[in-house]
Amino acid sequence: MDLSRLAKKNHYEHITEQLKALILNGELPPGAKLPSTKELSERFGVGRSTTREALSALKAMGLIEIRQGGNCTVRSIPSPAHSLLPDLSGLQTNKQTILELIEVRKSLEVSNAAIAALKRDDHDLHSLEAILAEMEQHVGAEEVGERTDLLFHLTLAKATHNSILAHLFESLSHQMEIGIRETRRMEIYSNHSVSAQFFHEHRAIYEAIKSKDPEAAQSRMKEHLLHEKSILLKYLAD
Repeated sequence: MDLSRLAKKNHYEHITEQLKALILNGELPPGAKLPSTKELSERFGVGRSTTREALSALKAMGLIEIRQGGNCTVRSIPSPAHSLLPDLSGLQTNKQTILELIEVRKSLEVSNAAIAALKRDDHDLHSLEAILAEMEQHVGAEEVGERTDLLFHLTLAKATHNSILAHLFESLSHQMEIGIRETRRMEIYSNHSVSAQFFHEHRAIYEAIKSKDPEAAQSRMKEHLLHEKSILLKYLAD
């Protein structure tokens, strides 16, 4: 497997693109195991947190599965005909496109929260609790903040126990990442007060889901996404 060391550190997008290319061209076929985080970090010449960010992005794209212990396995690649969202990878940052994606995300995630409140099981709650614990421990940390935010919403989508809803969220989150790649999104998570508020908003969503209260779960999710949208738009306006 041919990997290129990065000229700059903390650019997890470059790692993501290299591994994505290897998966899509078949050099890393379905079922193949990726090298360990430690080995990938050494081969790319970056820190482990950067590598973990890249792996989280690949998981959100539906390209790999991250199992307990950190082992990563390549998933089967769906054909383009089965894609649930158009490919936006050729787009430059476009405020209107991102606003449309945010609208779609709001519609999807508010519904996901209500469904998860009704269908979540103990395993889902434990997973969400673990993510919240890590989020709280690392308030103000850029990379951890972005990763745990994405993971929380992905885990919530899976808590609907509806594979189509989960896949829709994975596809949508990938398109959002493409759409705002050129913005300073990760700086949002380095702002301690914003990061702390995001944590409390996620905690409120979790408590509603734990209580099996779909109305409260919808309300808390809507409030969180509106807050996130207001902050993101400030960066898009720069």
